[in-house]
Amino acid sequence: MNLILLEPEELADDGTAVLSGPRARHVREVLRSEPGAILRVGLIDGPMGTATVLENAPRLKLNCELNEAIPPRPRVDLLLAMPRPKVLNRLWPVLASLGVGRVIISNAWKSERNYFDTHVLEPAHIRKGLIEGLQQARDTRLPLVTVHRQFKKLMEDELDVFGPYAAKILAHPADKDFPQKELAALPVDSRILLAIGPEGGWTHFELEMLTSHGFTAASWGPRSLRTDTACAVLLGLVHAALR
Repeated sequence: MNLILLEPEELADDGTAVLSGPRARHVREVLRSEPGAILRVGLIDGPMGTATVLENAPRLKLNCELNEAIPPRPRVDLLLAMPRPKVLNRLWPVLASLGVGRVIISNAWKSERNYFDTHVLEPAHIRKGLIEGLQQARDTRLPLVTVHRQFKKLMEDELDVFGPYAAKILAHPADKDFPQKELAALPVDSRILLAIGPEGGWTHFELEMLTSHGFTAASWGPRSLRTDTACAVLLGLVHAALR
């Protein structure tokens, strides 16, 4: 935990915050911070700064100074075909730590319909996983998450609301290499949408639909990857190009 994130309601008007649970245990047992110690803290979707430990037992009381700028929202959004629930459960903190502005969960032909009944899509569970990733990566910007059970409706009626995008990349075996040079040449305020399909791959219909809505197929290499590995590799390539 490289940053302690605070919910807005936890921060009092005088700048103090009283915490319990895993964050307090981490400060007490892992960081072993005594009163007077300085910690890195941030407000969810707000600024970061430092906090002085006022008390650490039986409660953790902090005096916070959030005097840094609010971090920009990551420029990359992810369109992700609904994976197996246990994979998605692992992915929430990973996606937040890698840096995504929005996660668009979509149905796909090779995604099982009962995957959408899982508890890992419940807002409270999603938020917990994302906050875990943000605290690791020292970021405060909580990714936005939407869930779409109808792929065709998403493509035709809903996707444009999330843009505009300067580039839409479809991760799929193709003759074209991953467009890192093209991404590096984009304006600094442009946004990118990366689409990663199910482990069984997109169907021909889905590929045609994605292509007709501006996606360009690109491949990182000859190996087929699992969903969580593909997300880490491809998001890493995109962010490396944008830097």
